[in-house]
Amino acid sequence: MIYRSYVISLLLRIALLLLGMVALAFGIVKGELYILITGGLISIILVFNLIQFVMKRFVAMDDFFESVKYRDFSRWFSEKHGTQDVRQLHKGFNLVNKTIKSINNERQAQFVYLHKILEMVDVGIIAYNLETGEVLWSNDSFLKIMDFPSFKNVHFVESRKPELYDELFETYHPTAASVILKVNQESIKALISDTVFEIEEESFKLVVVQNIDETLNKNESEAWKKLLSVMTHEIMNSIAPISSLAETLQGHIKDVQEAPEEHTLELEDLYAGISSIQKRSQGLMKFAKTYRSLNKVTKVHRTSILAVELFQNIEDLMRPTIMEKEIEIAFHCENQNLALQIDTHLIEQVLINLILNAIDATSAIQKAQITITAKTNTKGAPQISVRDNGKGIPEEVQESIFIPFFTTKATGSGIGLSLCKQIMTLHQGKIAINSQEEVGTEITLLF
Repeated sequence: MIYRSYVISLLLRIALLLLGMVALAFGIVKGELYILITGGLISIILVFNLIQFVMKRFVAMDDFFESVKYRDFSRWFSEKHGTQDVRQLHKGFNLVNKTIKSINNERQAQFVYLHKILEMVDVGIIAYNLETGEVLWSNDSFLKIMDFPSFKNVHFVESRKPELYDELFETYHPTAASVILKVNQESIKALISDTVFEIEEESFKLVVVQNIDETLNKNESEAWKKLLSVMTHEIMNSIAPISSLAETLQGHIKDVQEAPEEHTLELEDLYAGISSIQKRSQGLMKFAKTYRSLNKVTKVHRTSILAVELFQNIEDLMRPTIMEKEIEIAFHCENQNLALQIDTHLIEQVLINLILNAIDATSAIQKAQITITAKTNTKGAPQISVRDNGKGIPEEVQESIFIPFFTTKATGSGIGLSLCKQIMTLHQGKIAINSQEEVGTEITLLF
């Protein structure tokens, strides 16, 4: 619409100018002074008008491009003055400015939103120009972790803490690396990762630092609290009856010593009491030995084995127990060629433990079923699951079943699942549980 109106007006002026030029030429050829003067004046006026017409639009466009150059999109061009095409041109300029202002406002809002989020996280983040060292942006967490004041160039760090500068800004960490950083005479354990990106032909480096000392200490503290709580409970369960029985026996012996004519010492009762103390003491020793077994598994020796071969080994080993319990058990491999890179002996131990737990959980079920399945998950990683239709695990204790010595069984040590988890951790895998009371339990080994 703008171009059509402009072209029509321009062509009209050019046509009038040509008519004036024709009149001027006619006056020269015929020697008519009146026509010559009239044609000349008309031509001059039309040339001036044409120049003015074109210049107005060039000036308007020049003003618009000047505002774009200096990113001044607040300027408003009048839409009520001038010719129709000029008003249309101004309207187009205003629409462009309005659109760009809207985009800038959205970008500014997103920047503020992102800035607030990055300021709230506990991870230190800094981005700087690789060539000049000028800091593009950094959050407070980075300054806090490194114990730095606010600075505008990374060479500030180089001049004061060269070792820290080399680790943070000179060494590349394409994947997260655990390093020891010395900050104010103290060593902190941190995860560092970085990446390089470009903006308008300039290269920048983004460095991410996470202090994992606090996280590790917190997790370790929580683990110790849970462990000590369970250990205290188990030890007290063993010591309390020993102490009570010993006190009772001591009382009987004292009565006999003080008044032998009134009290008699039954050797059978004494033997039974000592025997009970011995048994409870042996139980306590067994508990201590079980605790020591947690430290035995420290590394894995991986070999390649087909899942079907692993299942066959387990089935051969567990067949007598399964037949005795009259439980329907099934092994399934979705892919007969599924290979596992595992420590076979340790994973066999894990599966035996899980199957025995499943057998115990289905002991009161009439049609007990246990299914062991091997397959690949959606990410293409292998996994093995052991599912039963037993009594299930109460939701309130599901988070505690992997804690050492925690057990819901009357005769359990609470060590089996802890060892299973430790073995899976050594395989850089996970063990997950999905259980519902009176429906069953499924425990999955994720490699």
